[in-house]
Amino acid sequence: MANSAVIRRDLLLGAAASLAAGPALAAAKSAAAKPAAVVWTFDCLDRIGGEATRVEGAPTVIDTPLGKAVLFDGVDDALFIDRHPLAGAATFTFEAFIRPDGGVFAQRWFHLASDEPVPALATPSNTRMLFELRVVGDQWYLDAFVNGPGYKQTLVAPDKLFPVGRWRHVAQTYDGETYRAYVDGQLQGEAKIAFTPQGPGRASVGVRMNRVDYFKGAIRQARFTPAALKPEMFLKLPAGV
Repeated sequence: MANSAVIRRDLLLGAAASLAAGPALAAAKSAAAKPAAVVWTFDCLDRIGGEATRVEGAPTVIDTPLGKAVLFDGVDDALFIDRHPLAGAATFTFEAFIRPDGGVFAQRWFHLASDEPVPALATPSNTRMLFELRVVGDQWYLDAFVNGPGYKQTLVAPDKLFPVGRWRHVAQTYDGETYRAYVDGQLQGEAKIAFTPQGPGRASVGVRMNRVDYFKGAIRQARFTPAALKPEMFLKLPAGV
């Protein structure tokens, strides 16, 4: 009888411990299941997100309501980084905080490029993801673009205009079927594409990789997630900014 009582006690204690550990284990599994995001904060010039940069022109670090950011003059300011942070991702979210400040019509301000050669041709790859914008007077609209083997898609909404000189959150996502673009969590366009993961490569910030169409404005932060986030999961601008 004594042994039976001990066994029952041990079973009860084990069950209680299992119940107590349950939420912690579930939380740990949930955290492990979430894909790791890469964050680049533009608070200095020599390193962004732990990656060394090559600086061209004279971009400057400024203080903003969001914290420090890098200001580009729209003439020859740029940063080049030897990493494609979404290389290998079959689904993705590419988002950023930007402040367009006017300037020329076409501005290609964030370029992720794959360096893998095209098979059988041994030529440089044209596989890339771009964030662009178009300035119309004192307003602008978003242009998001992806290109690779078997897909090429622009998402642009000339009728959805935003005033220059204000901070905005922009995002592009791919969920395995549909490519989407957003400003402040509001859908700007979408299309079904046959996206395939891009290879390792490089990034240019403030200009397209081939040094055309410079950006006039500021960039605070970018986040790259190998999953298609819903708008409620995007980075959020502080209230009143």
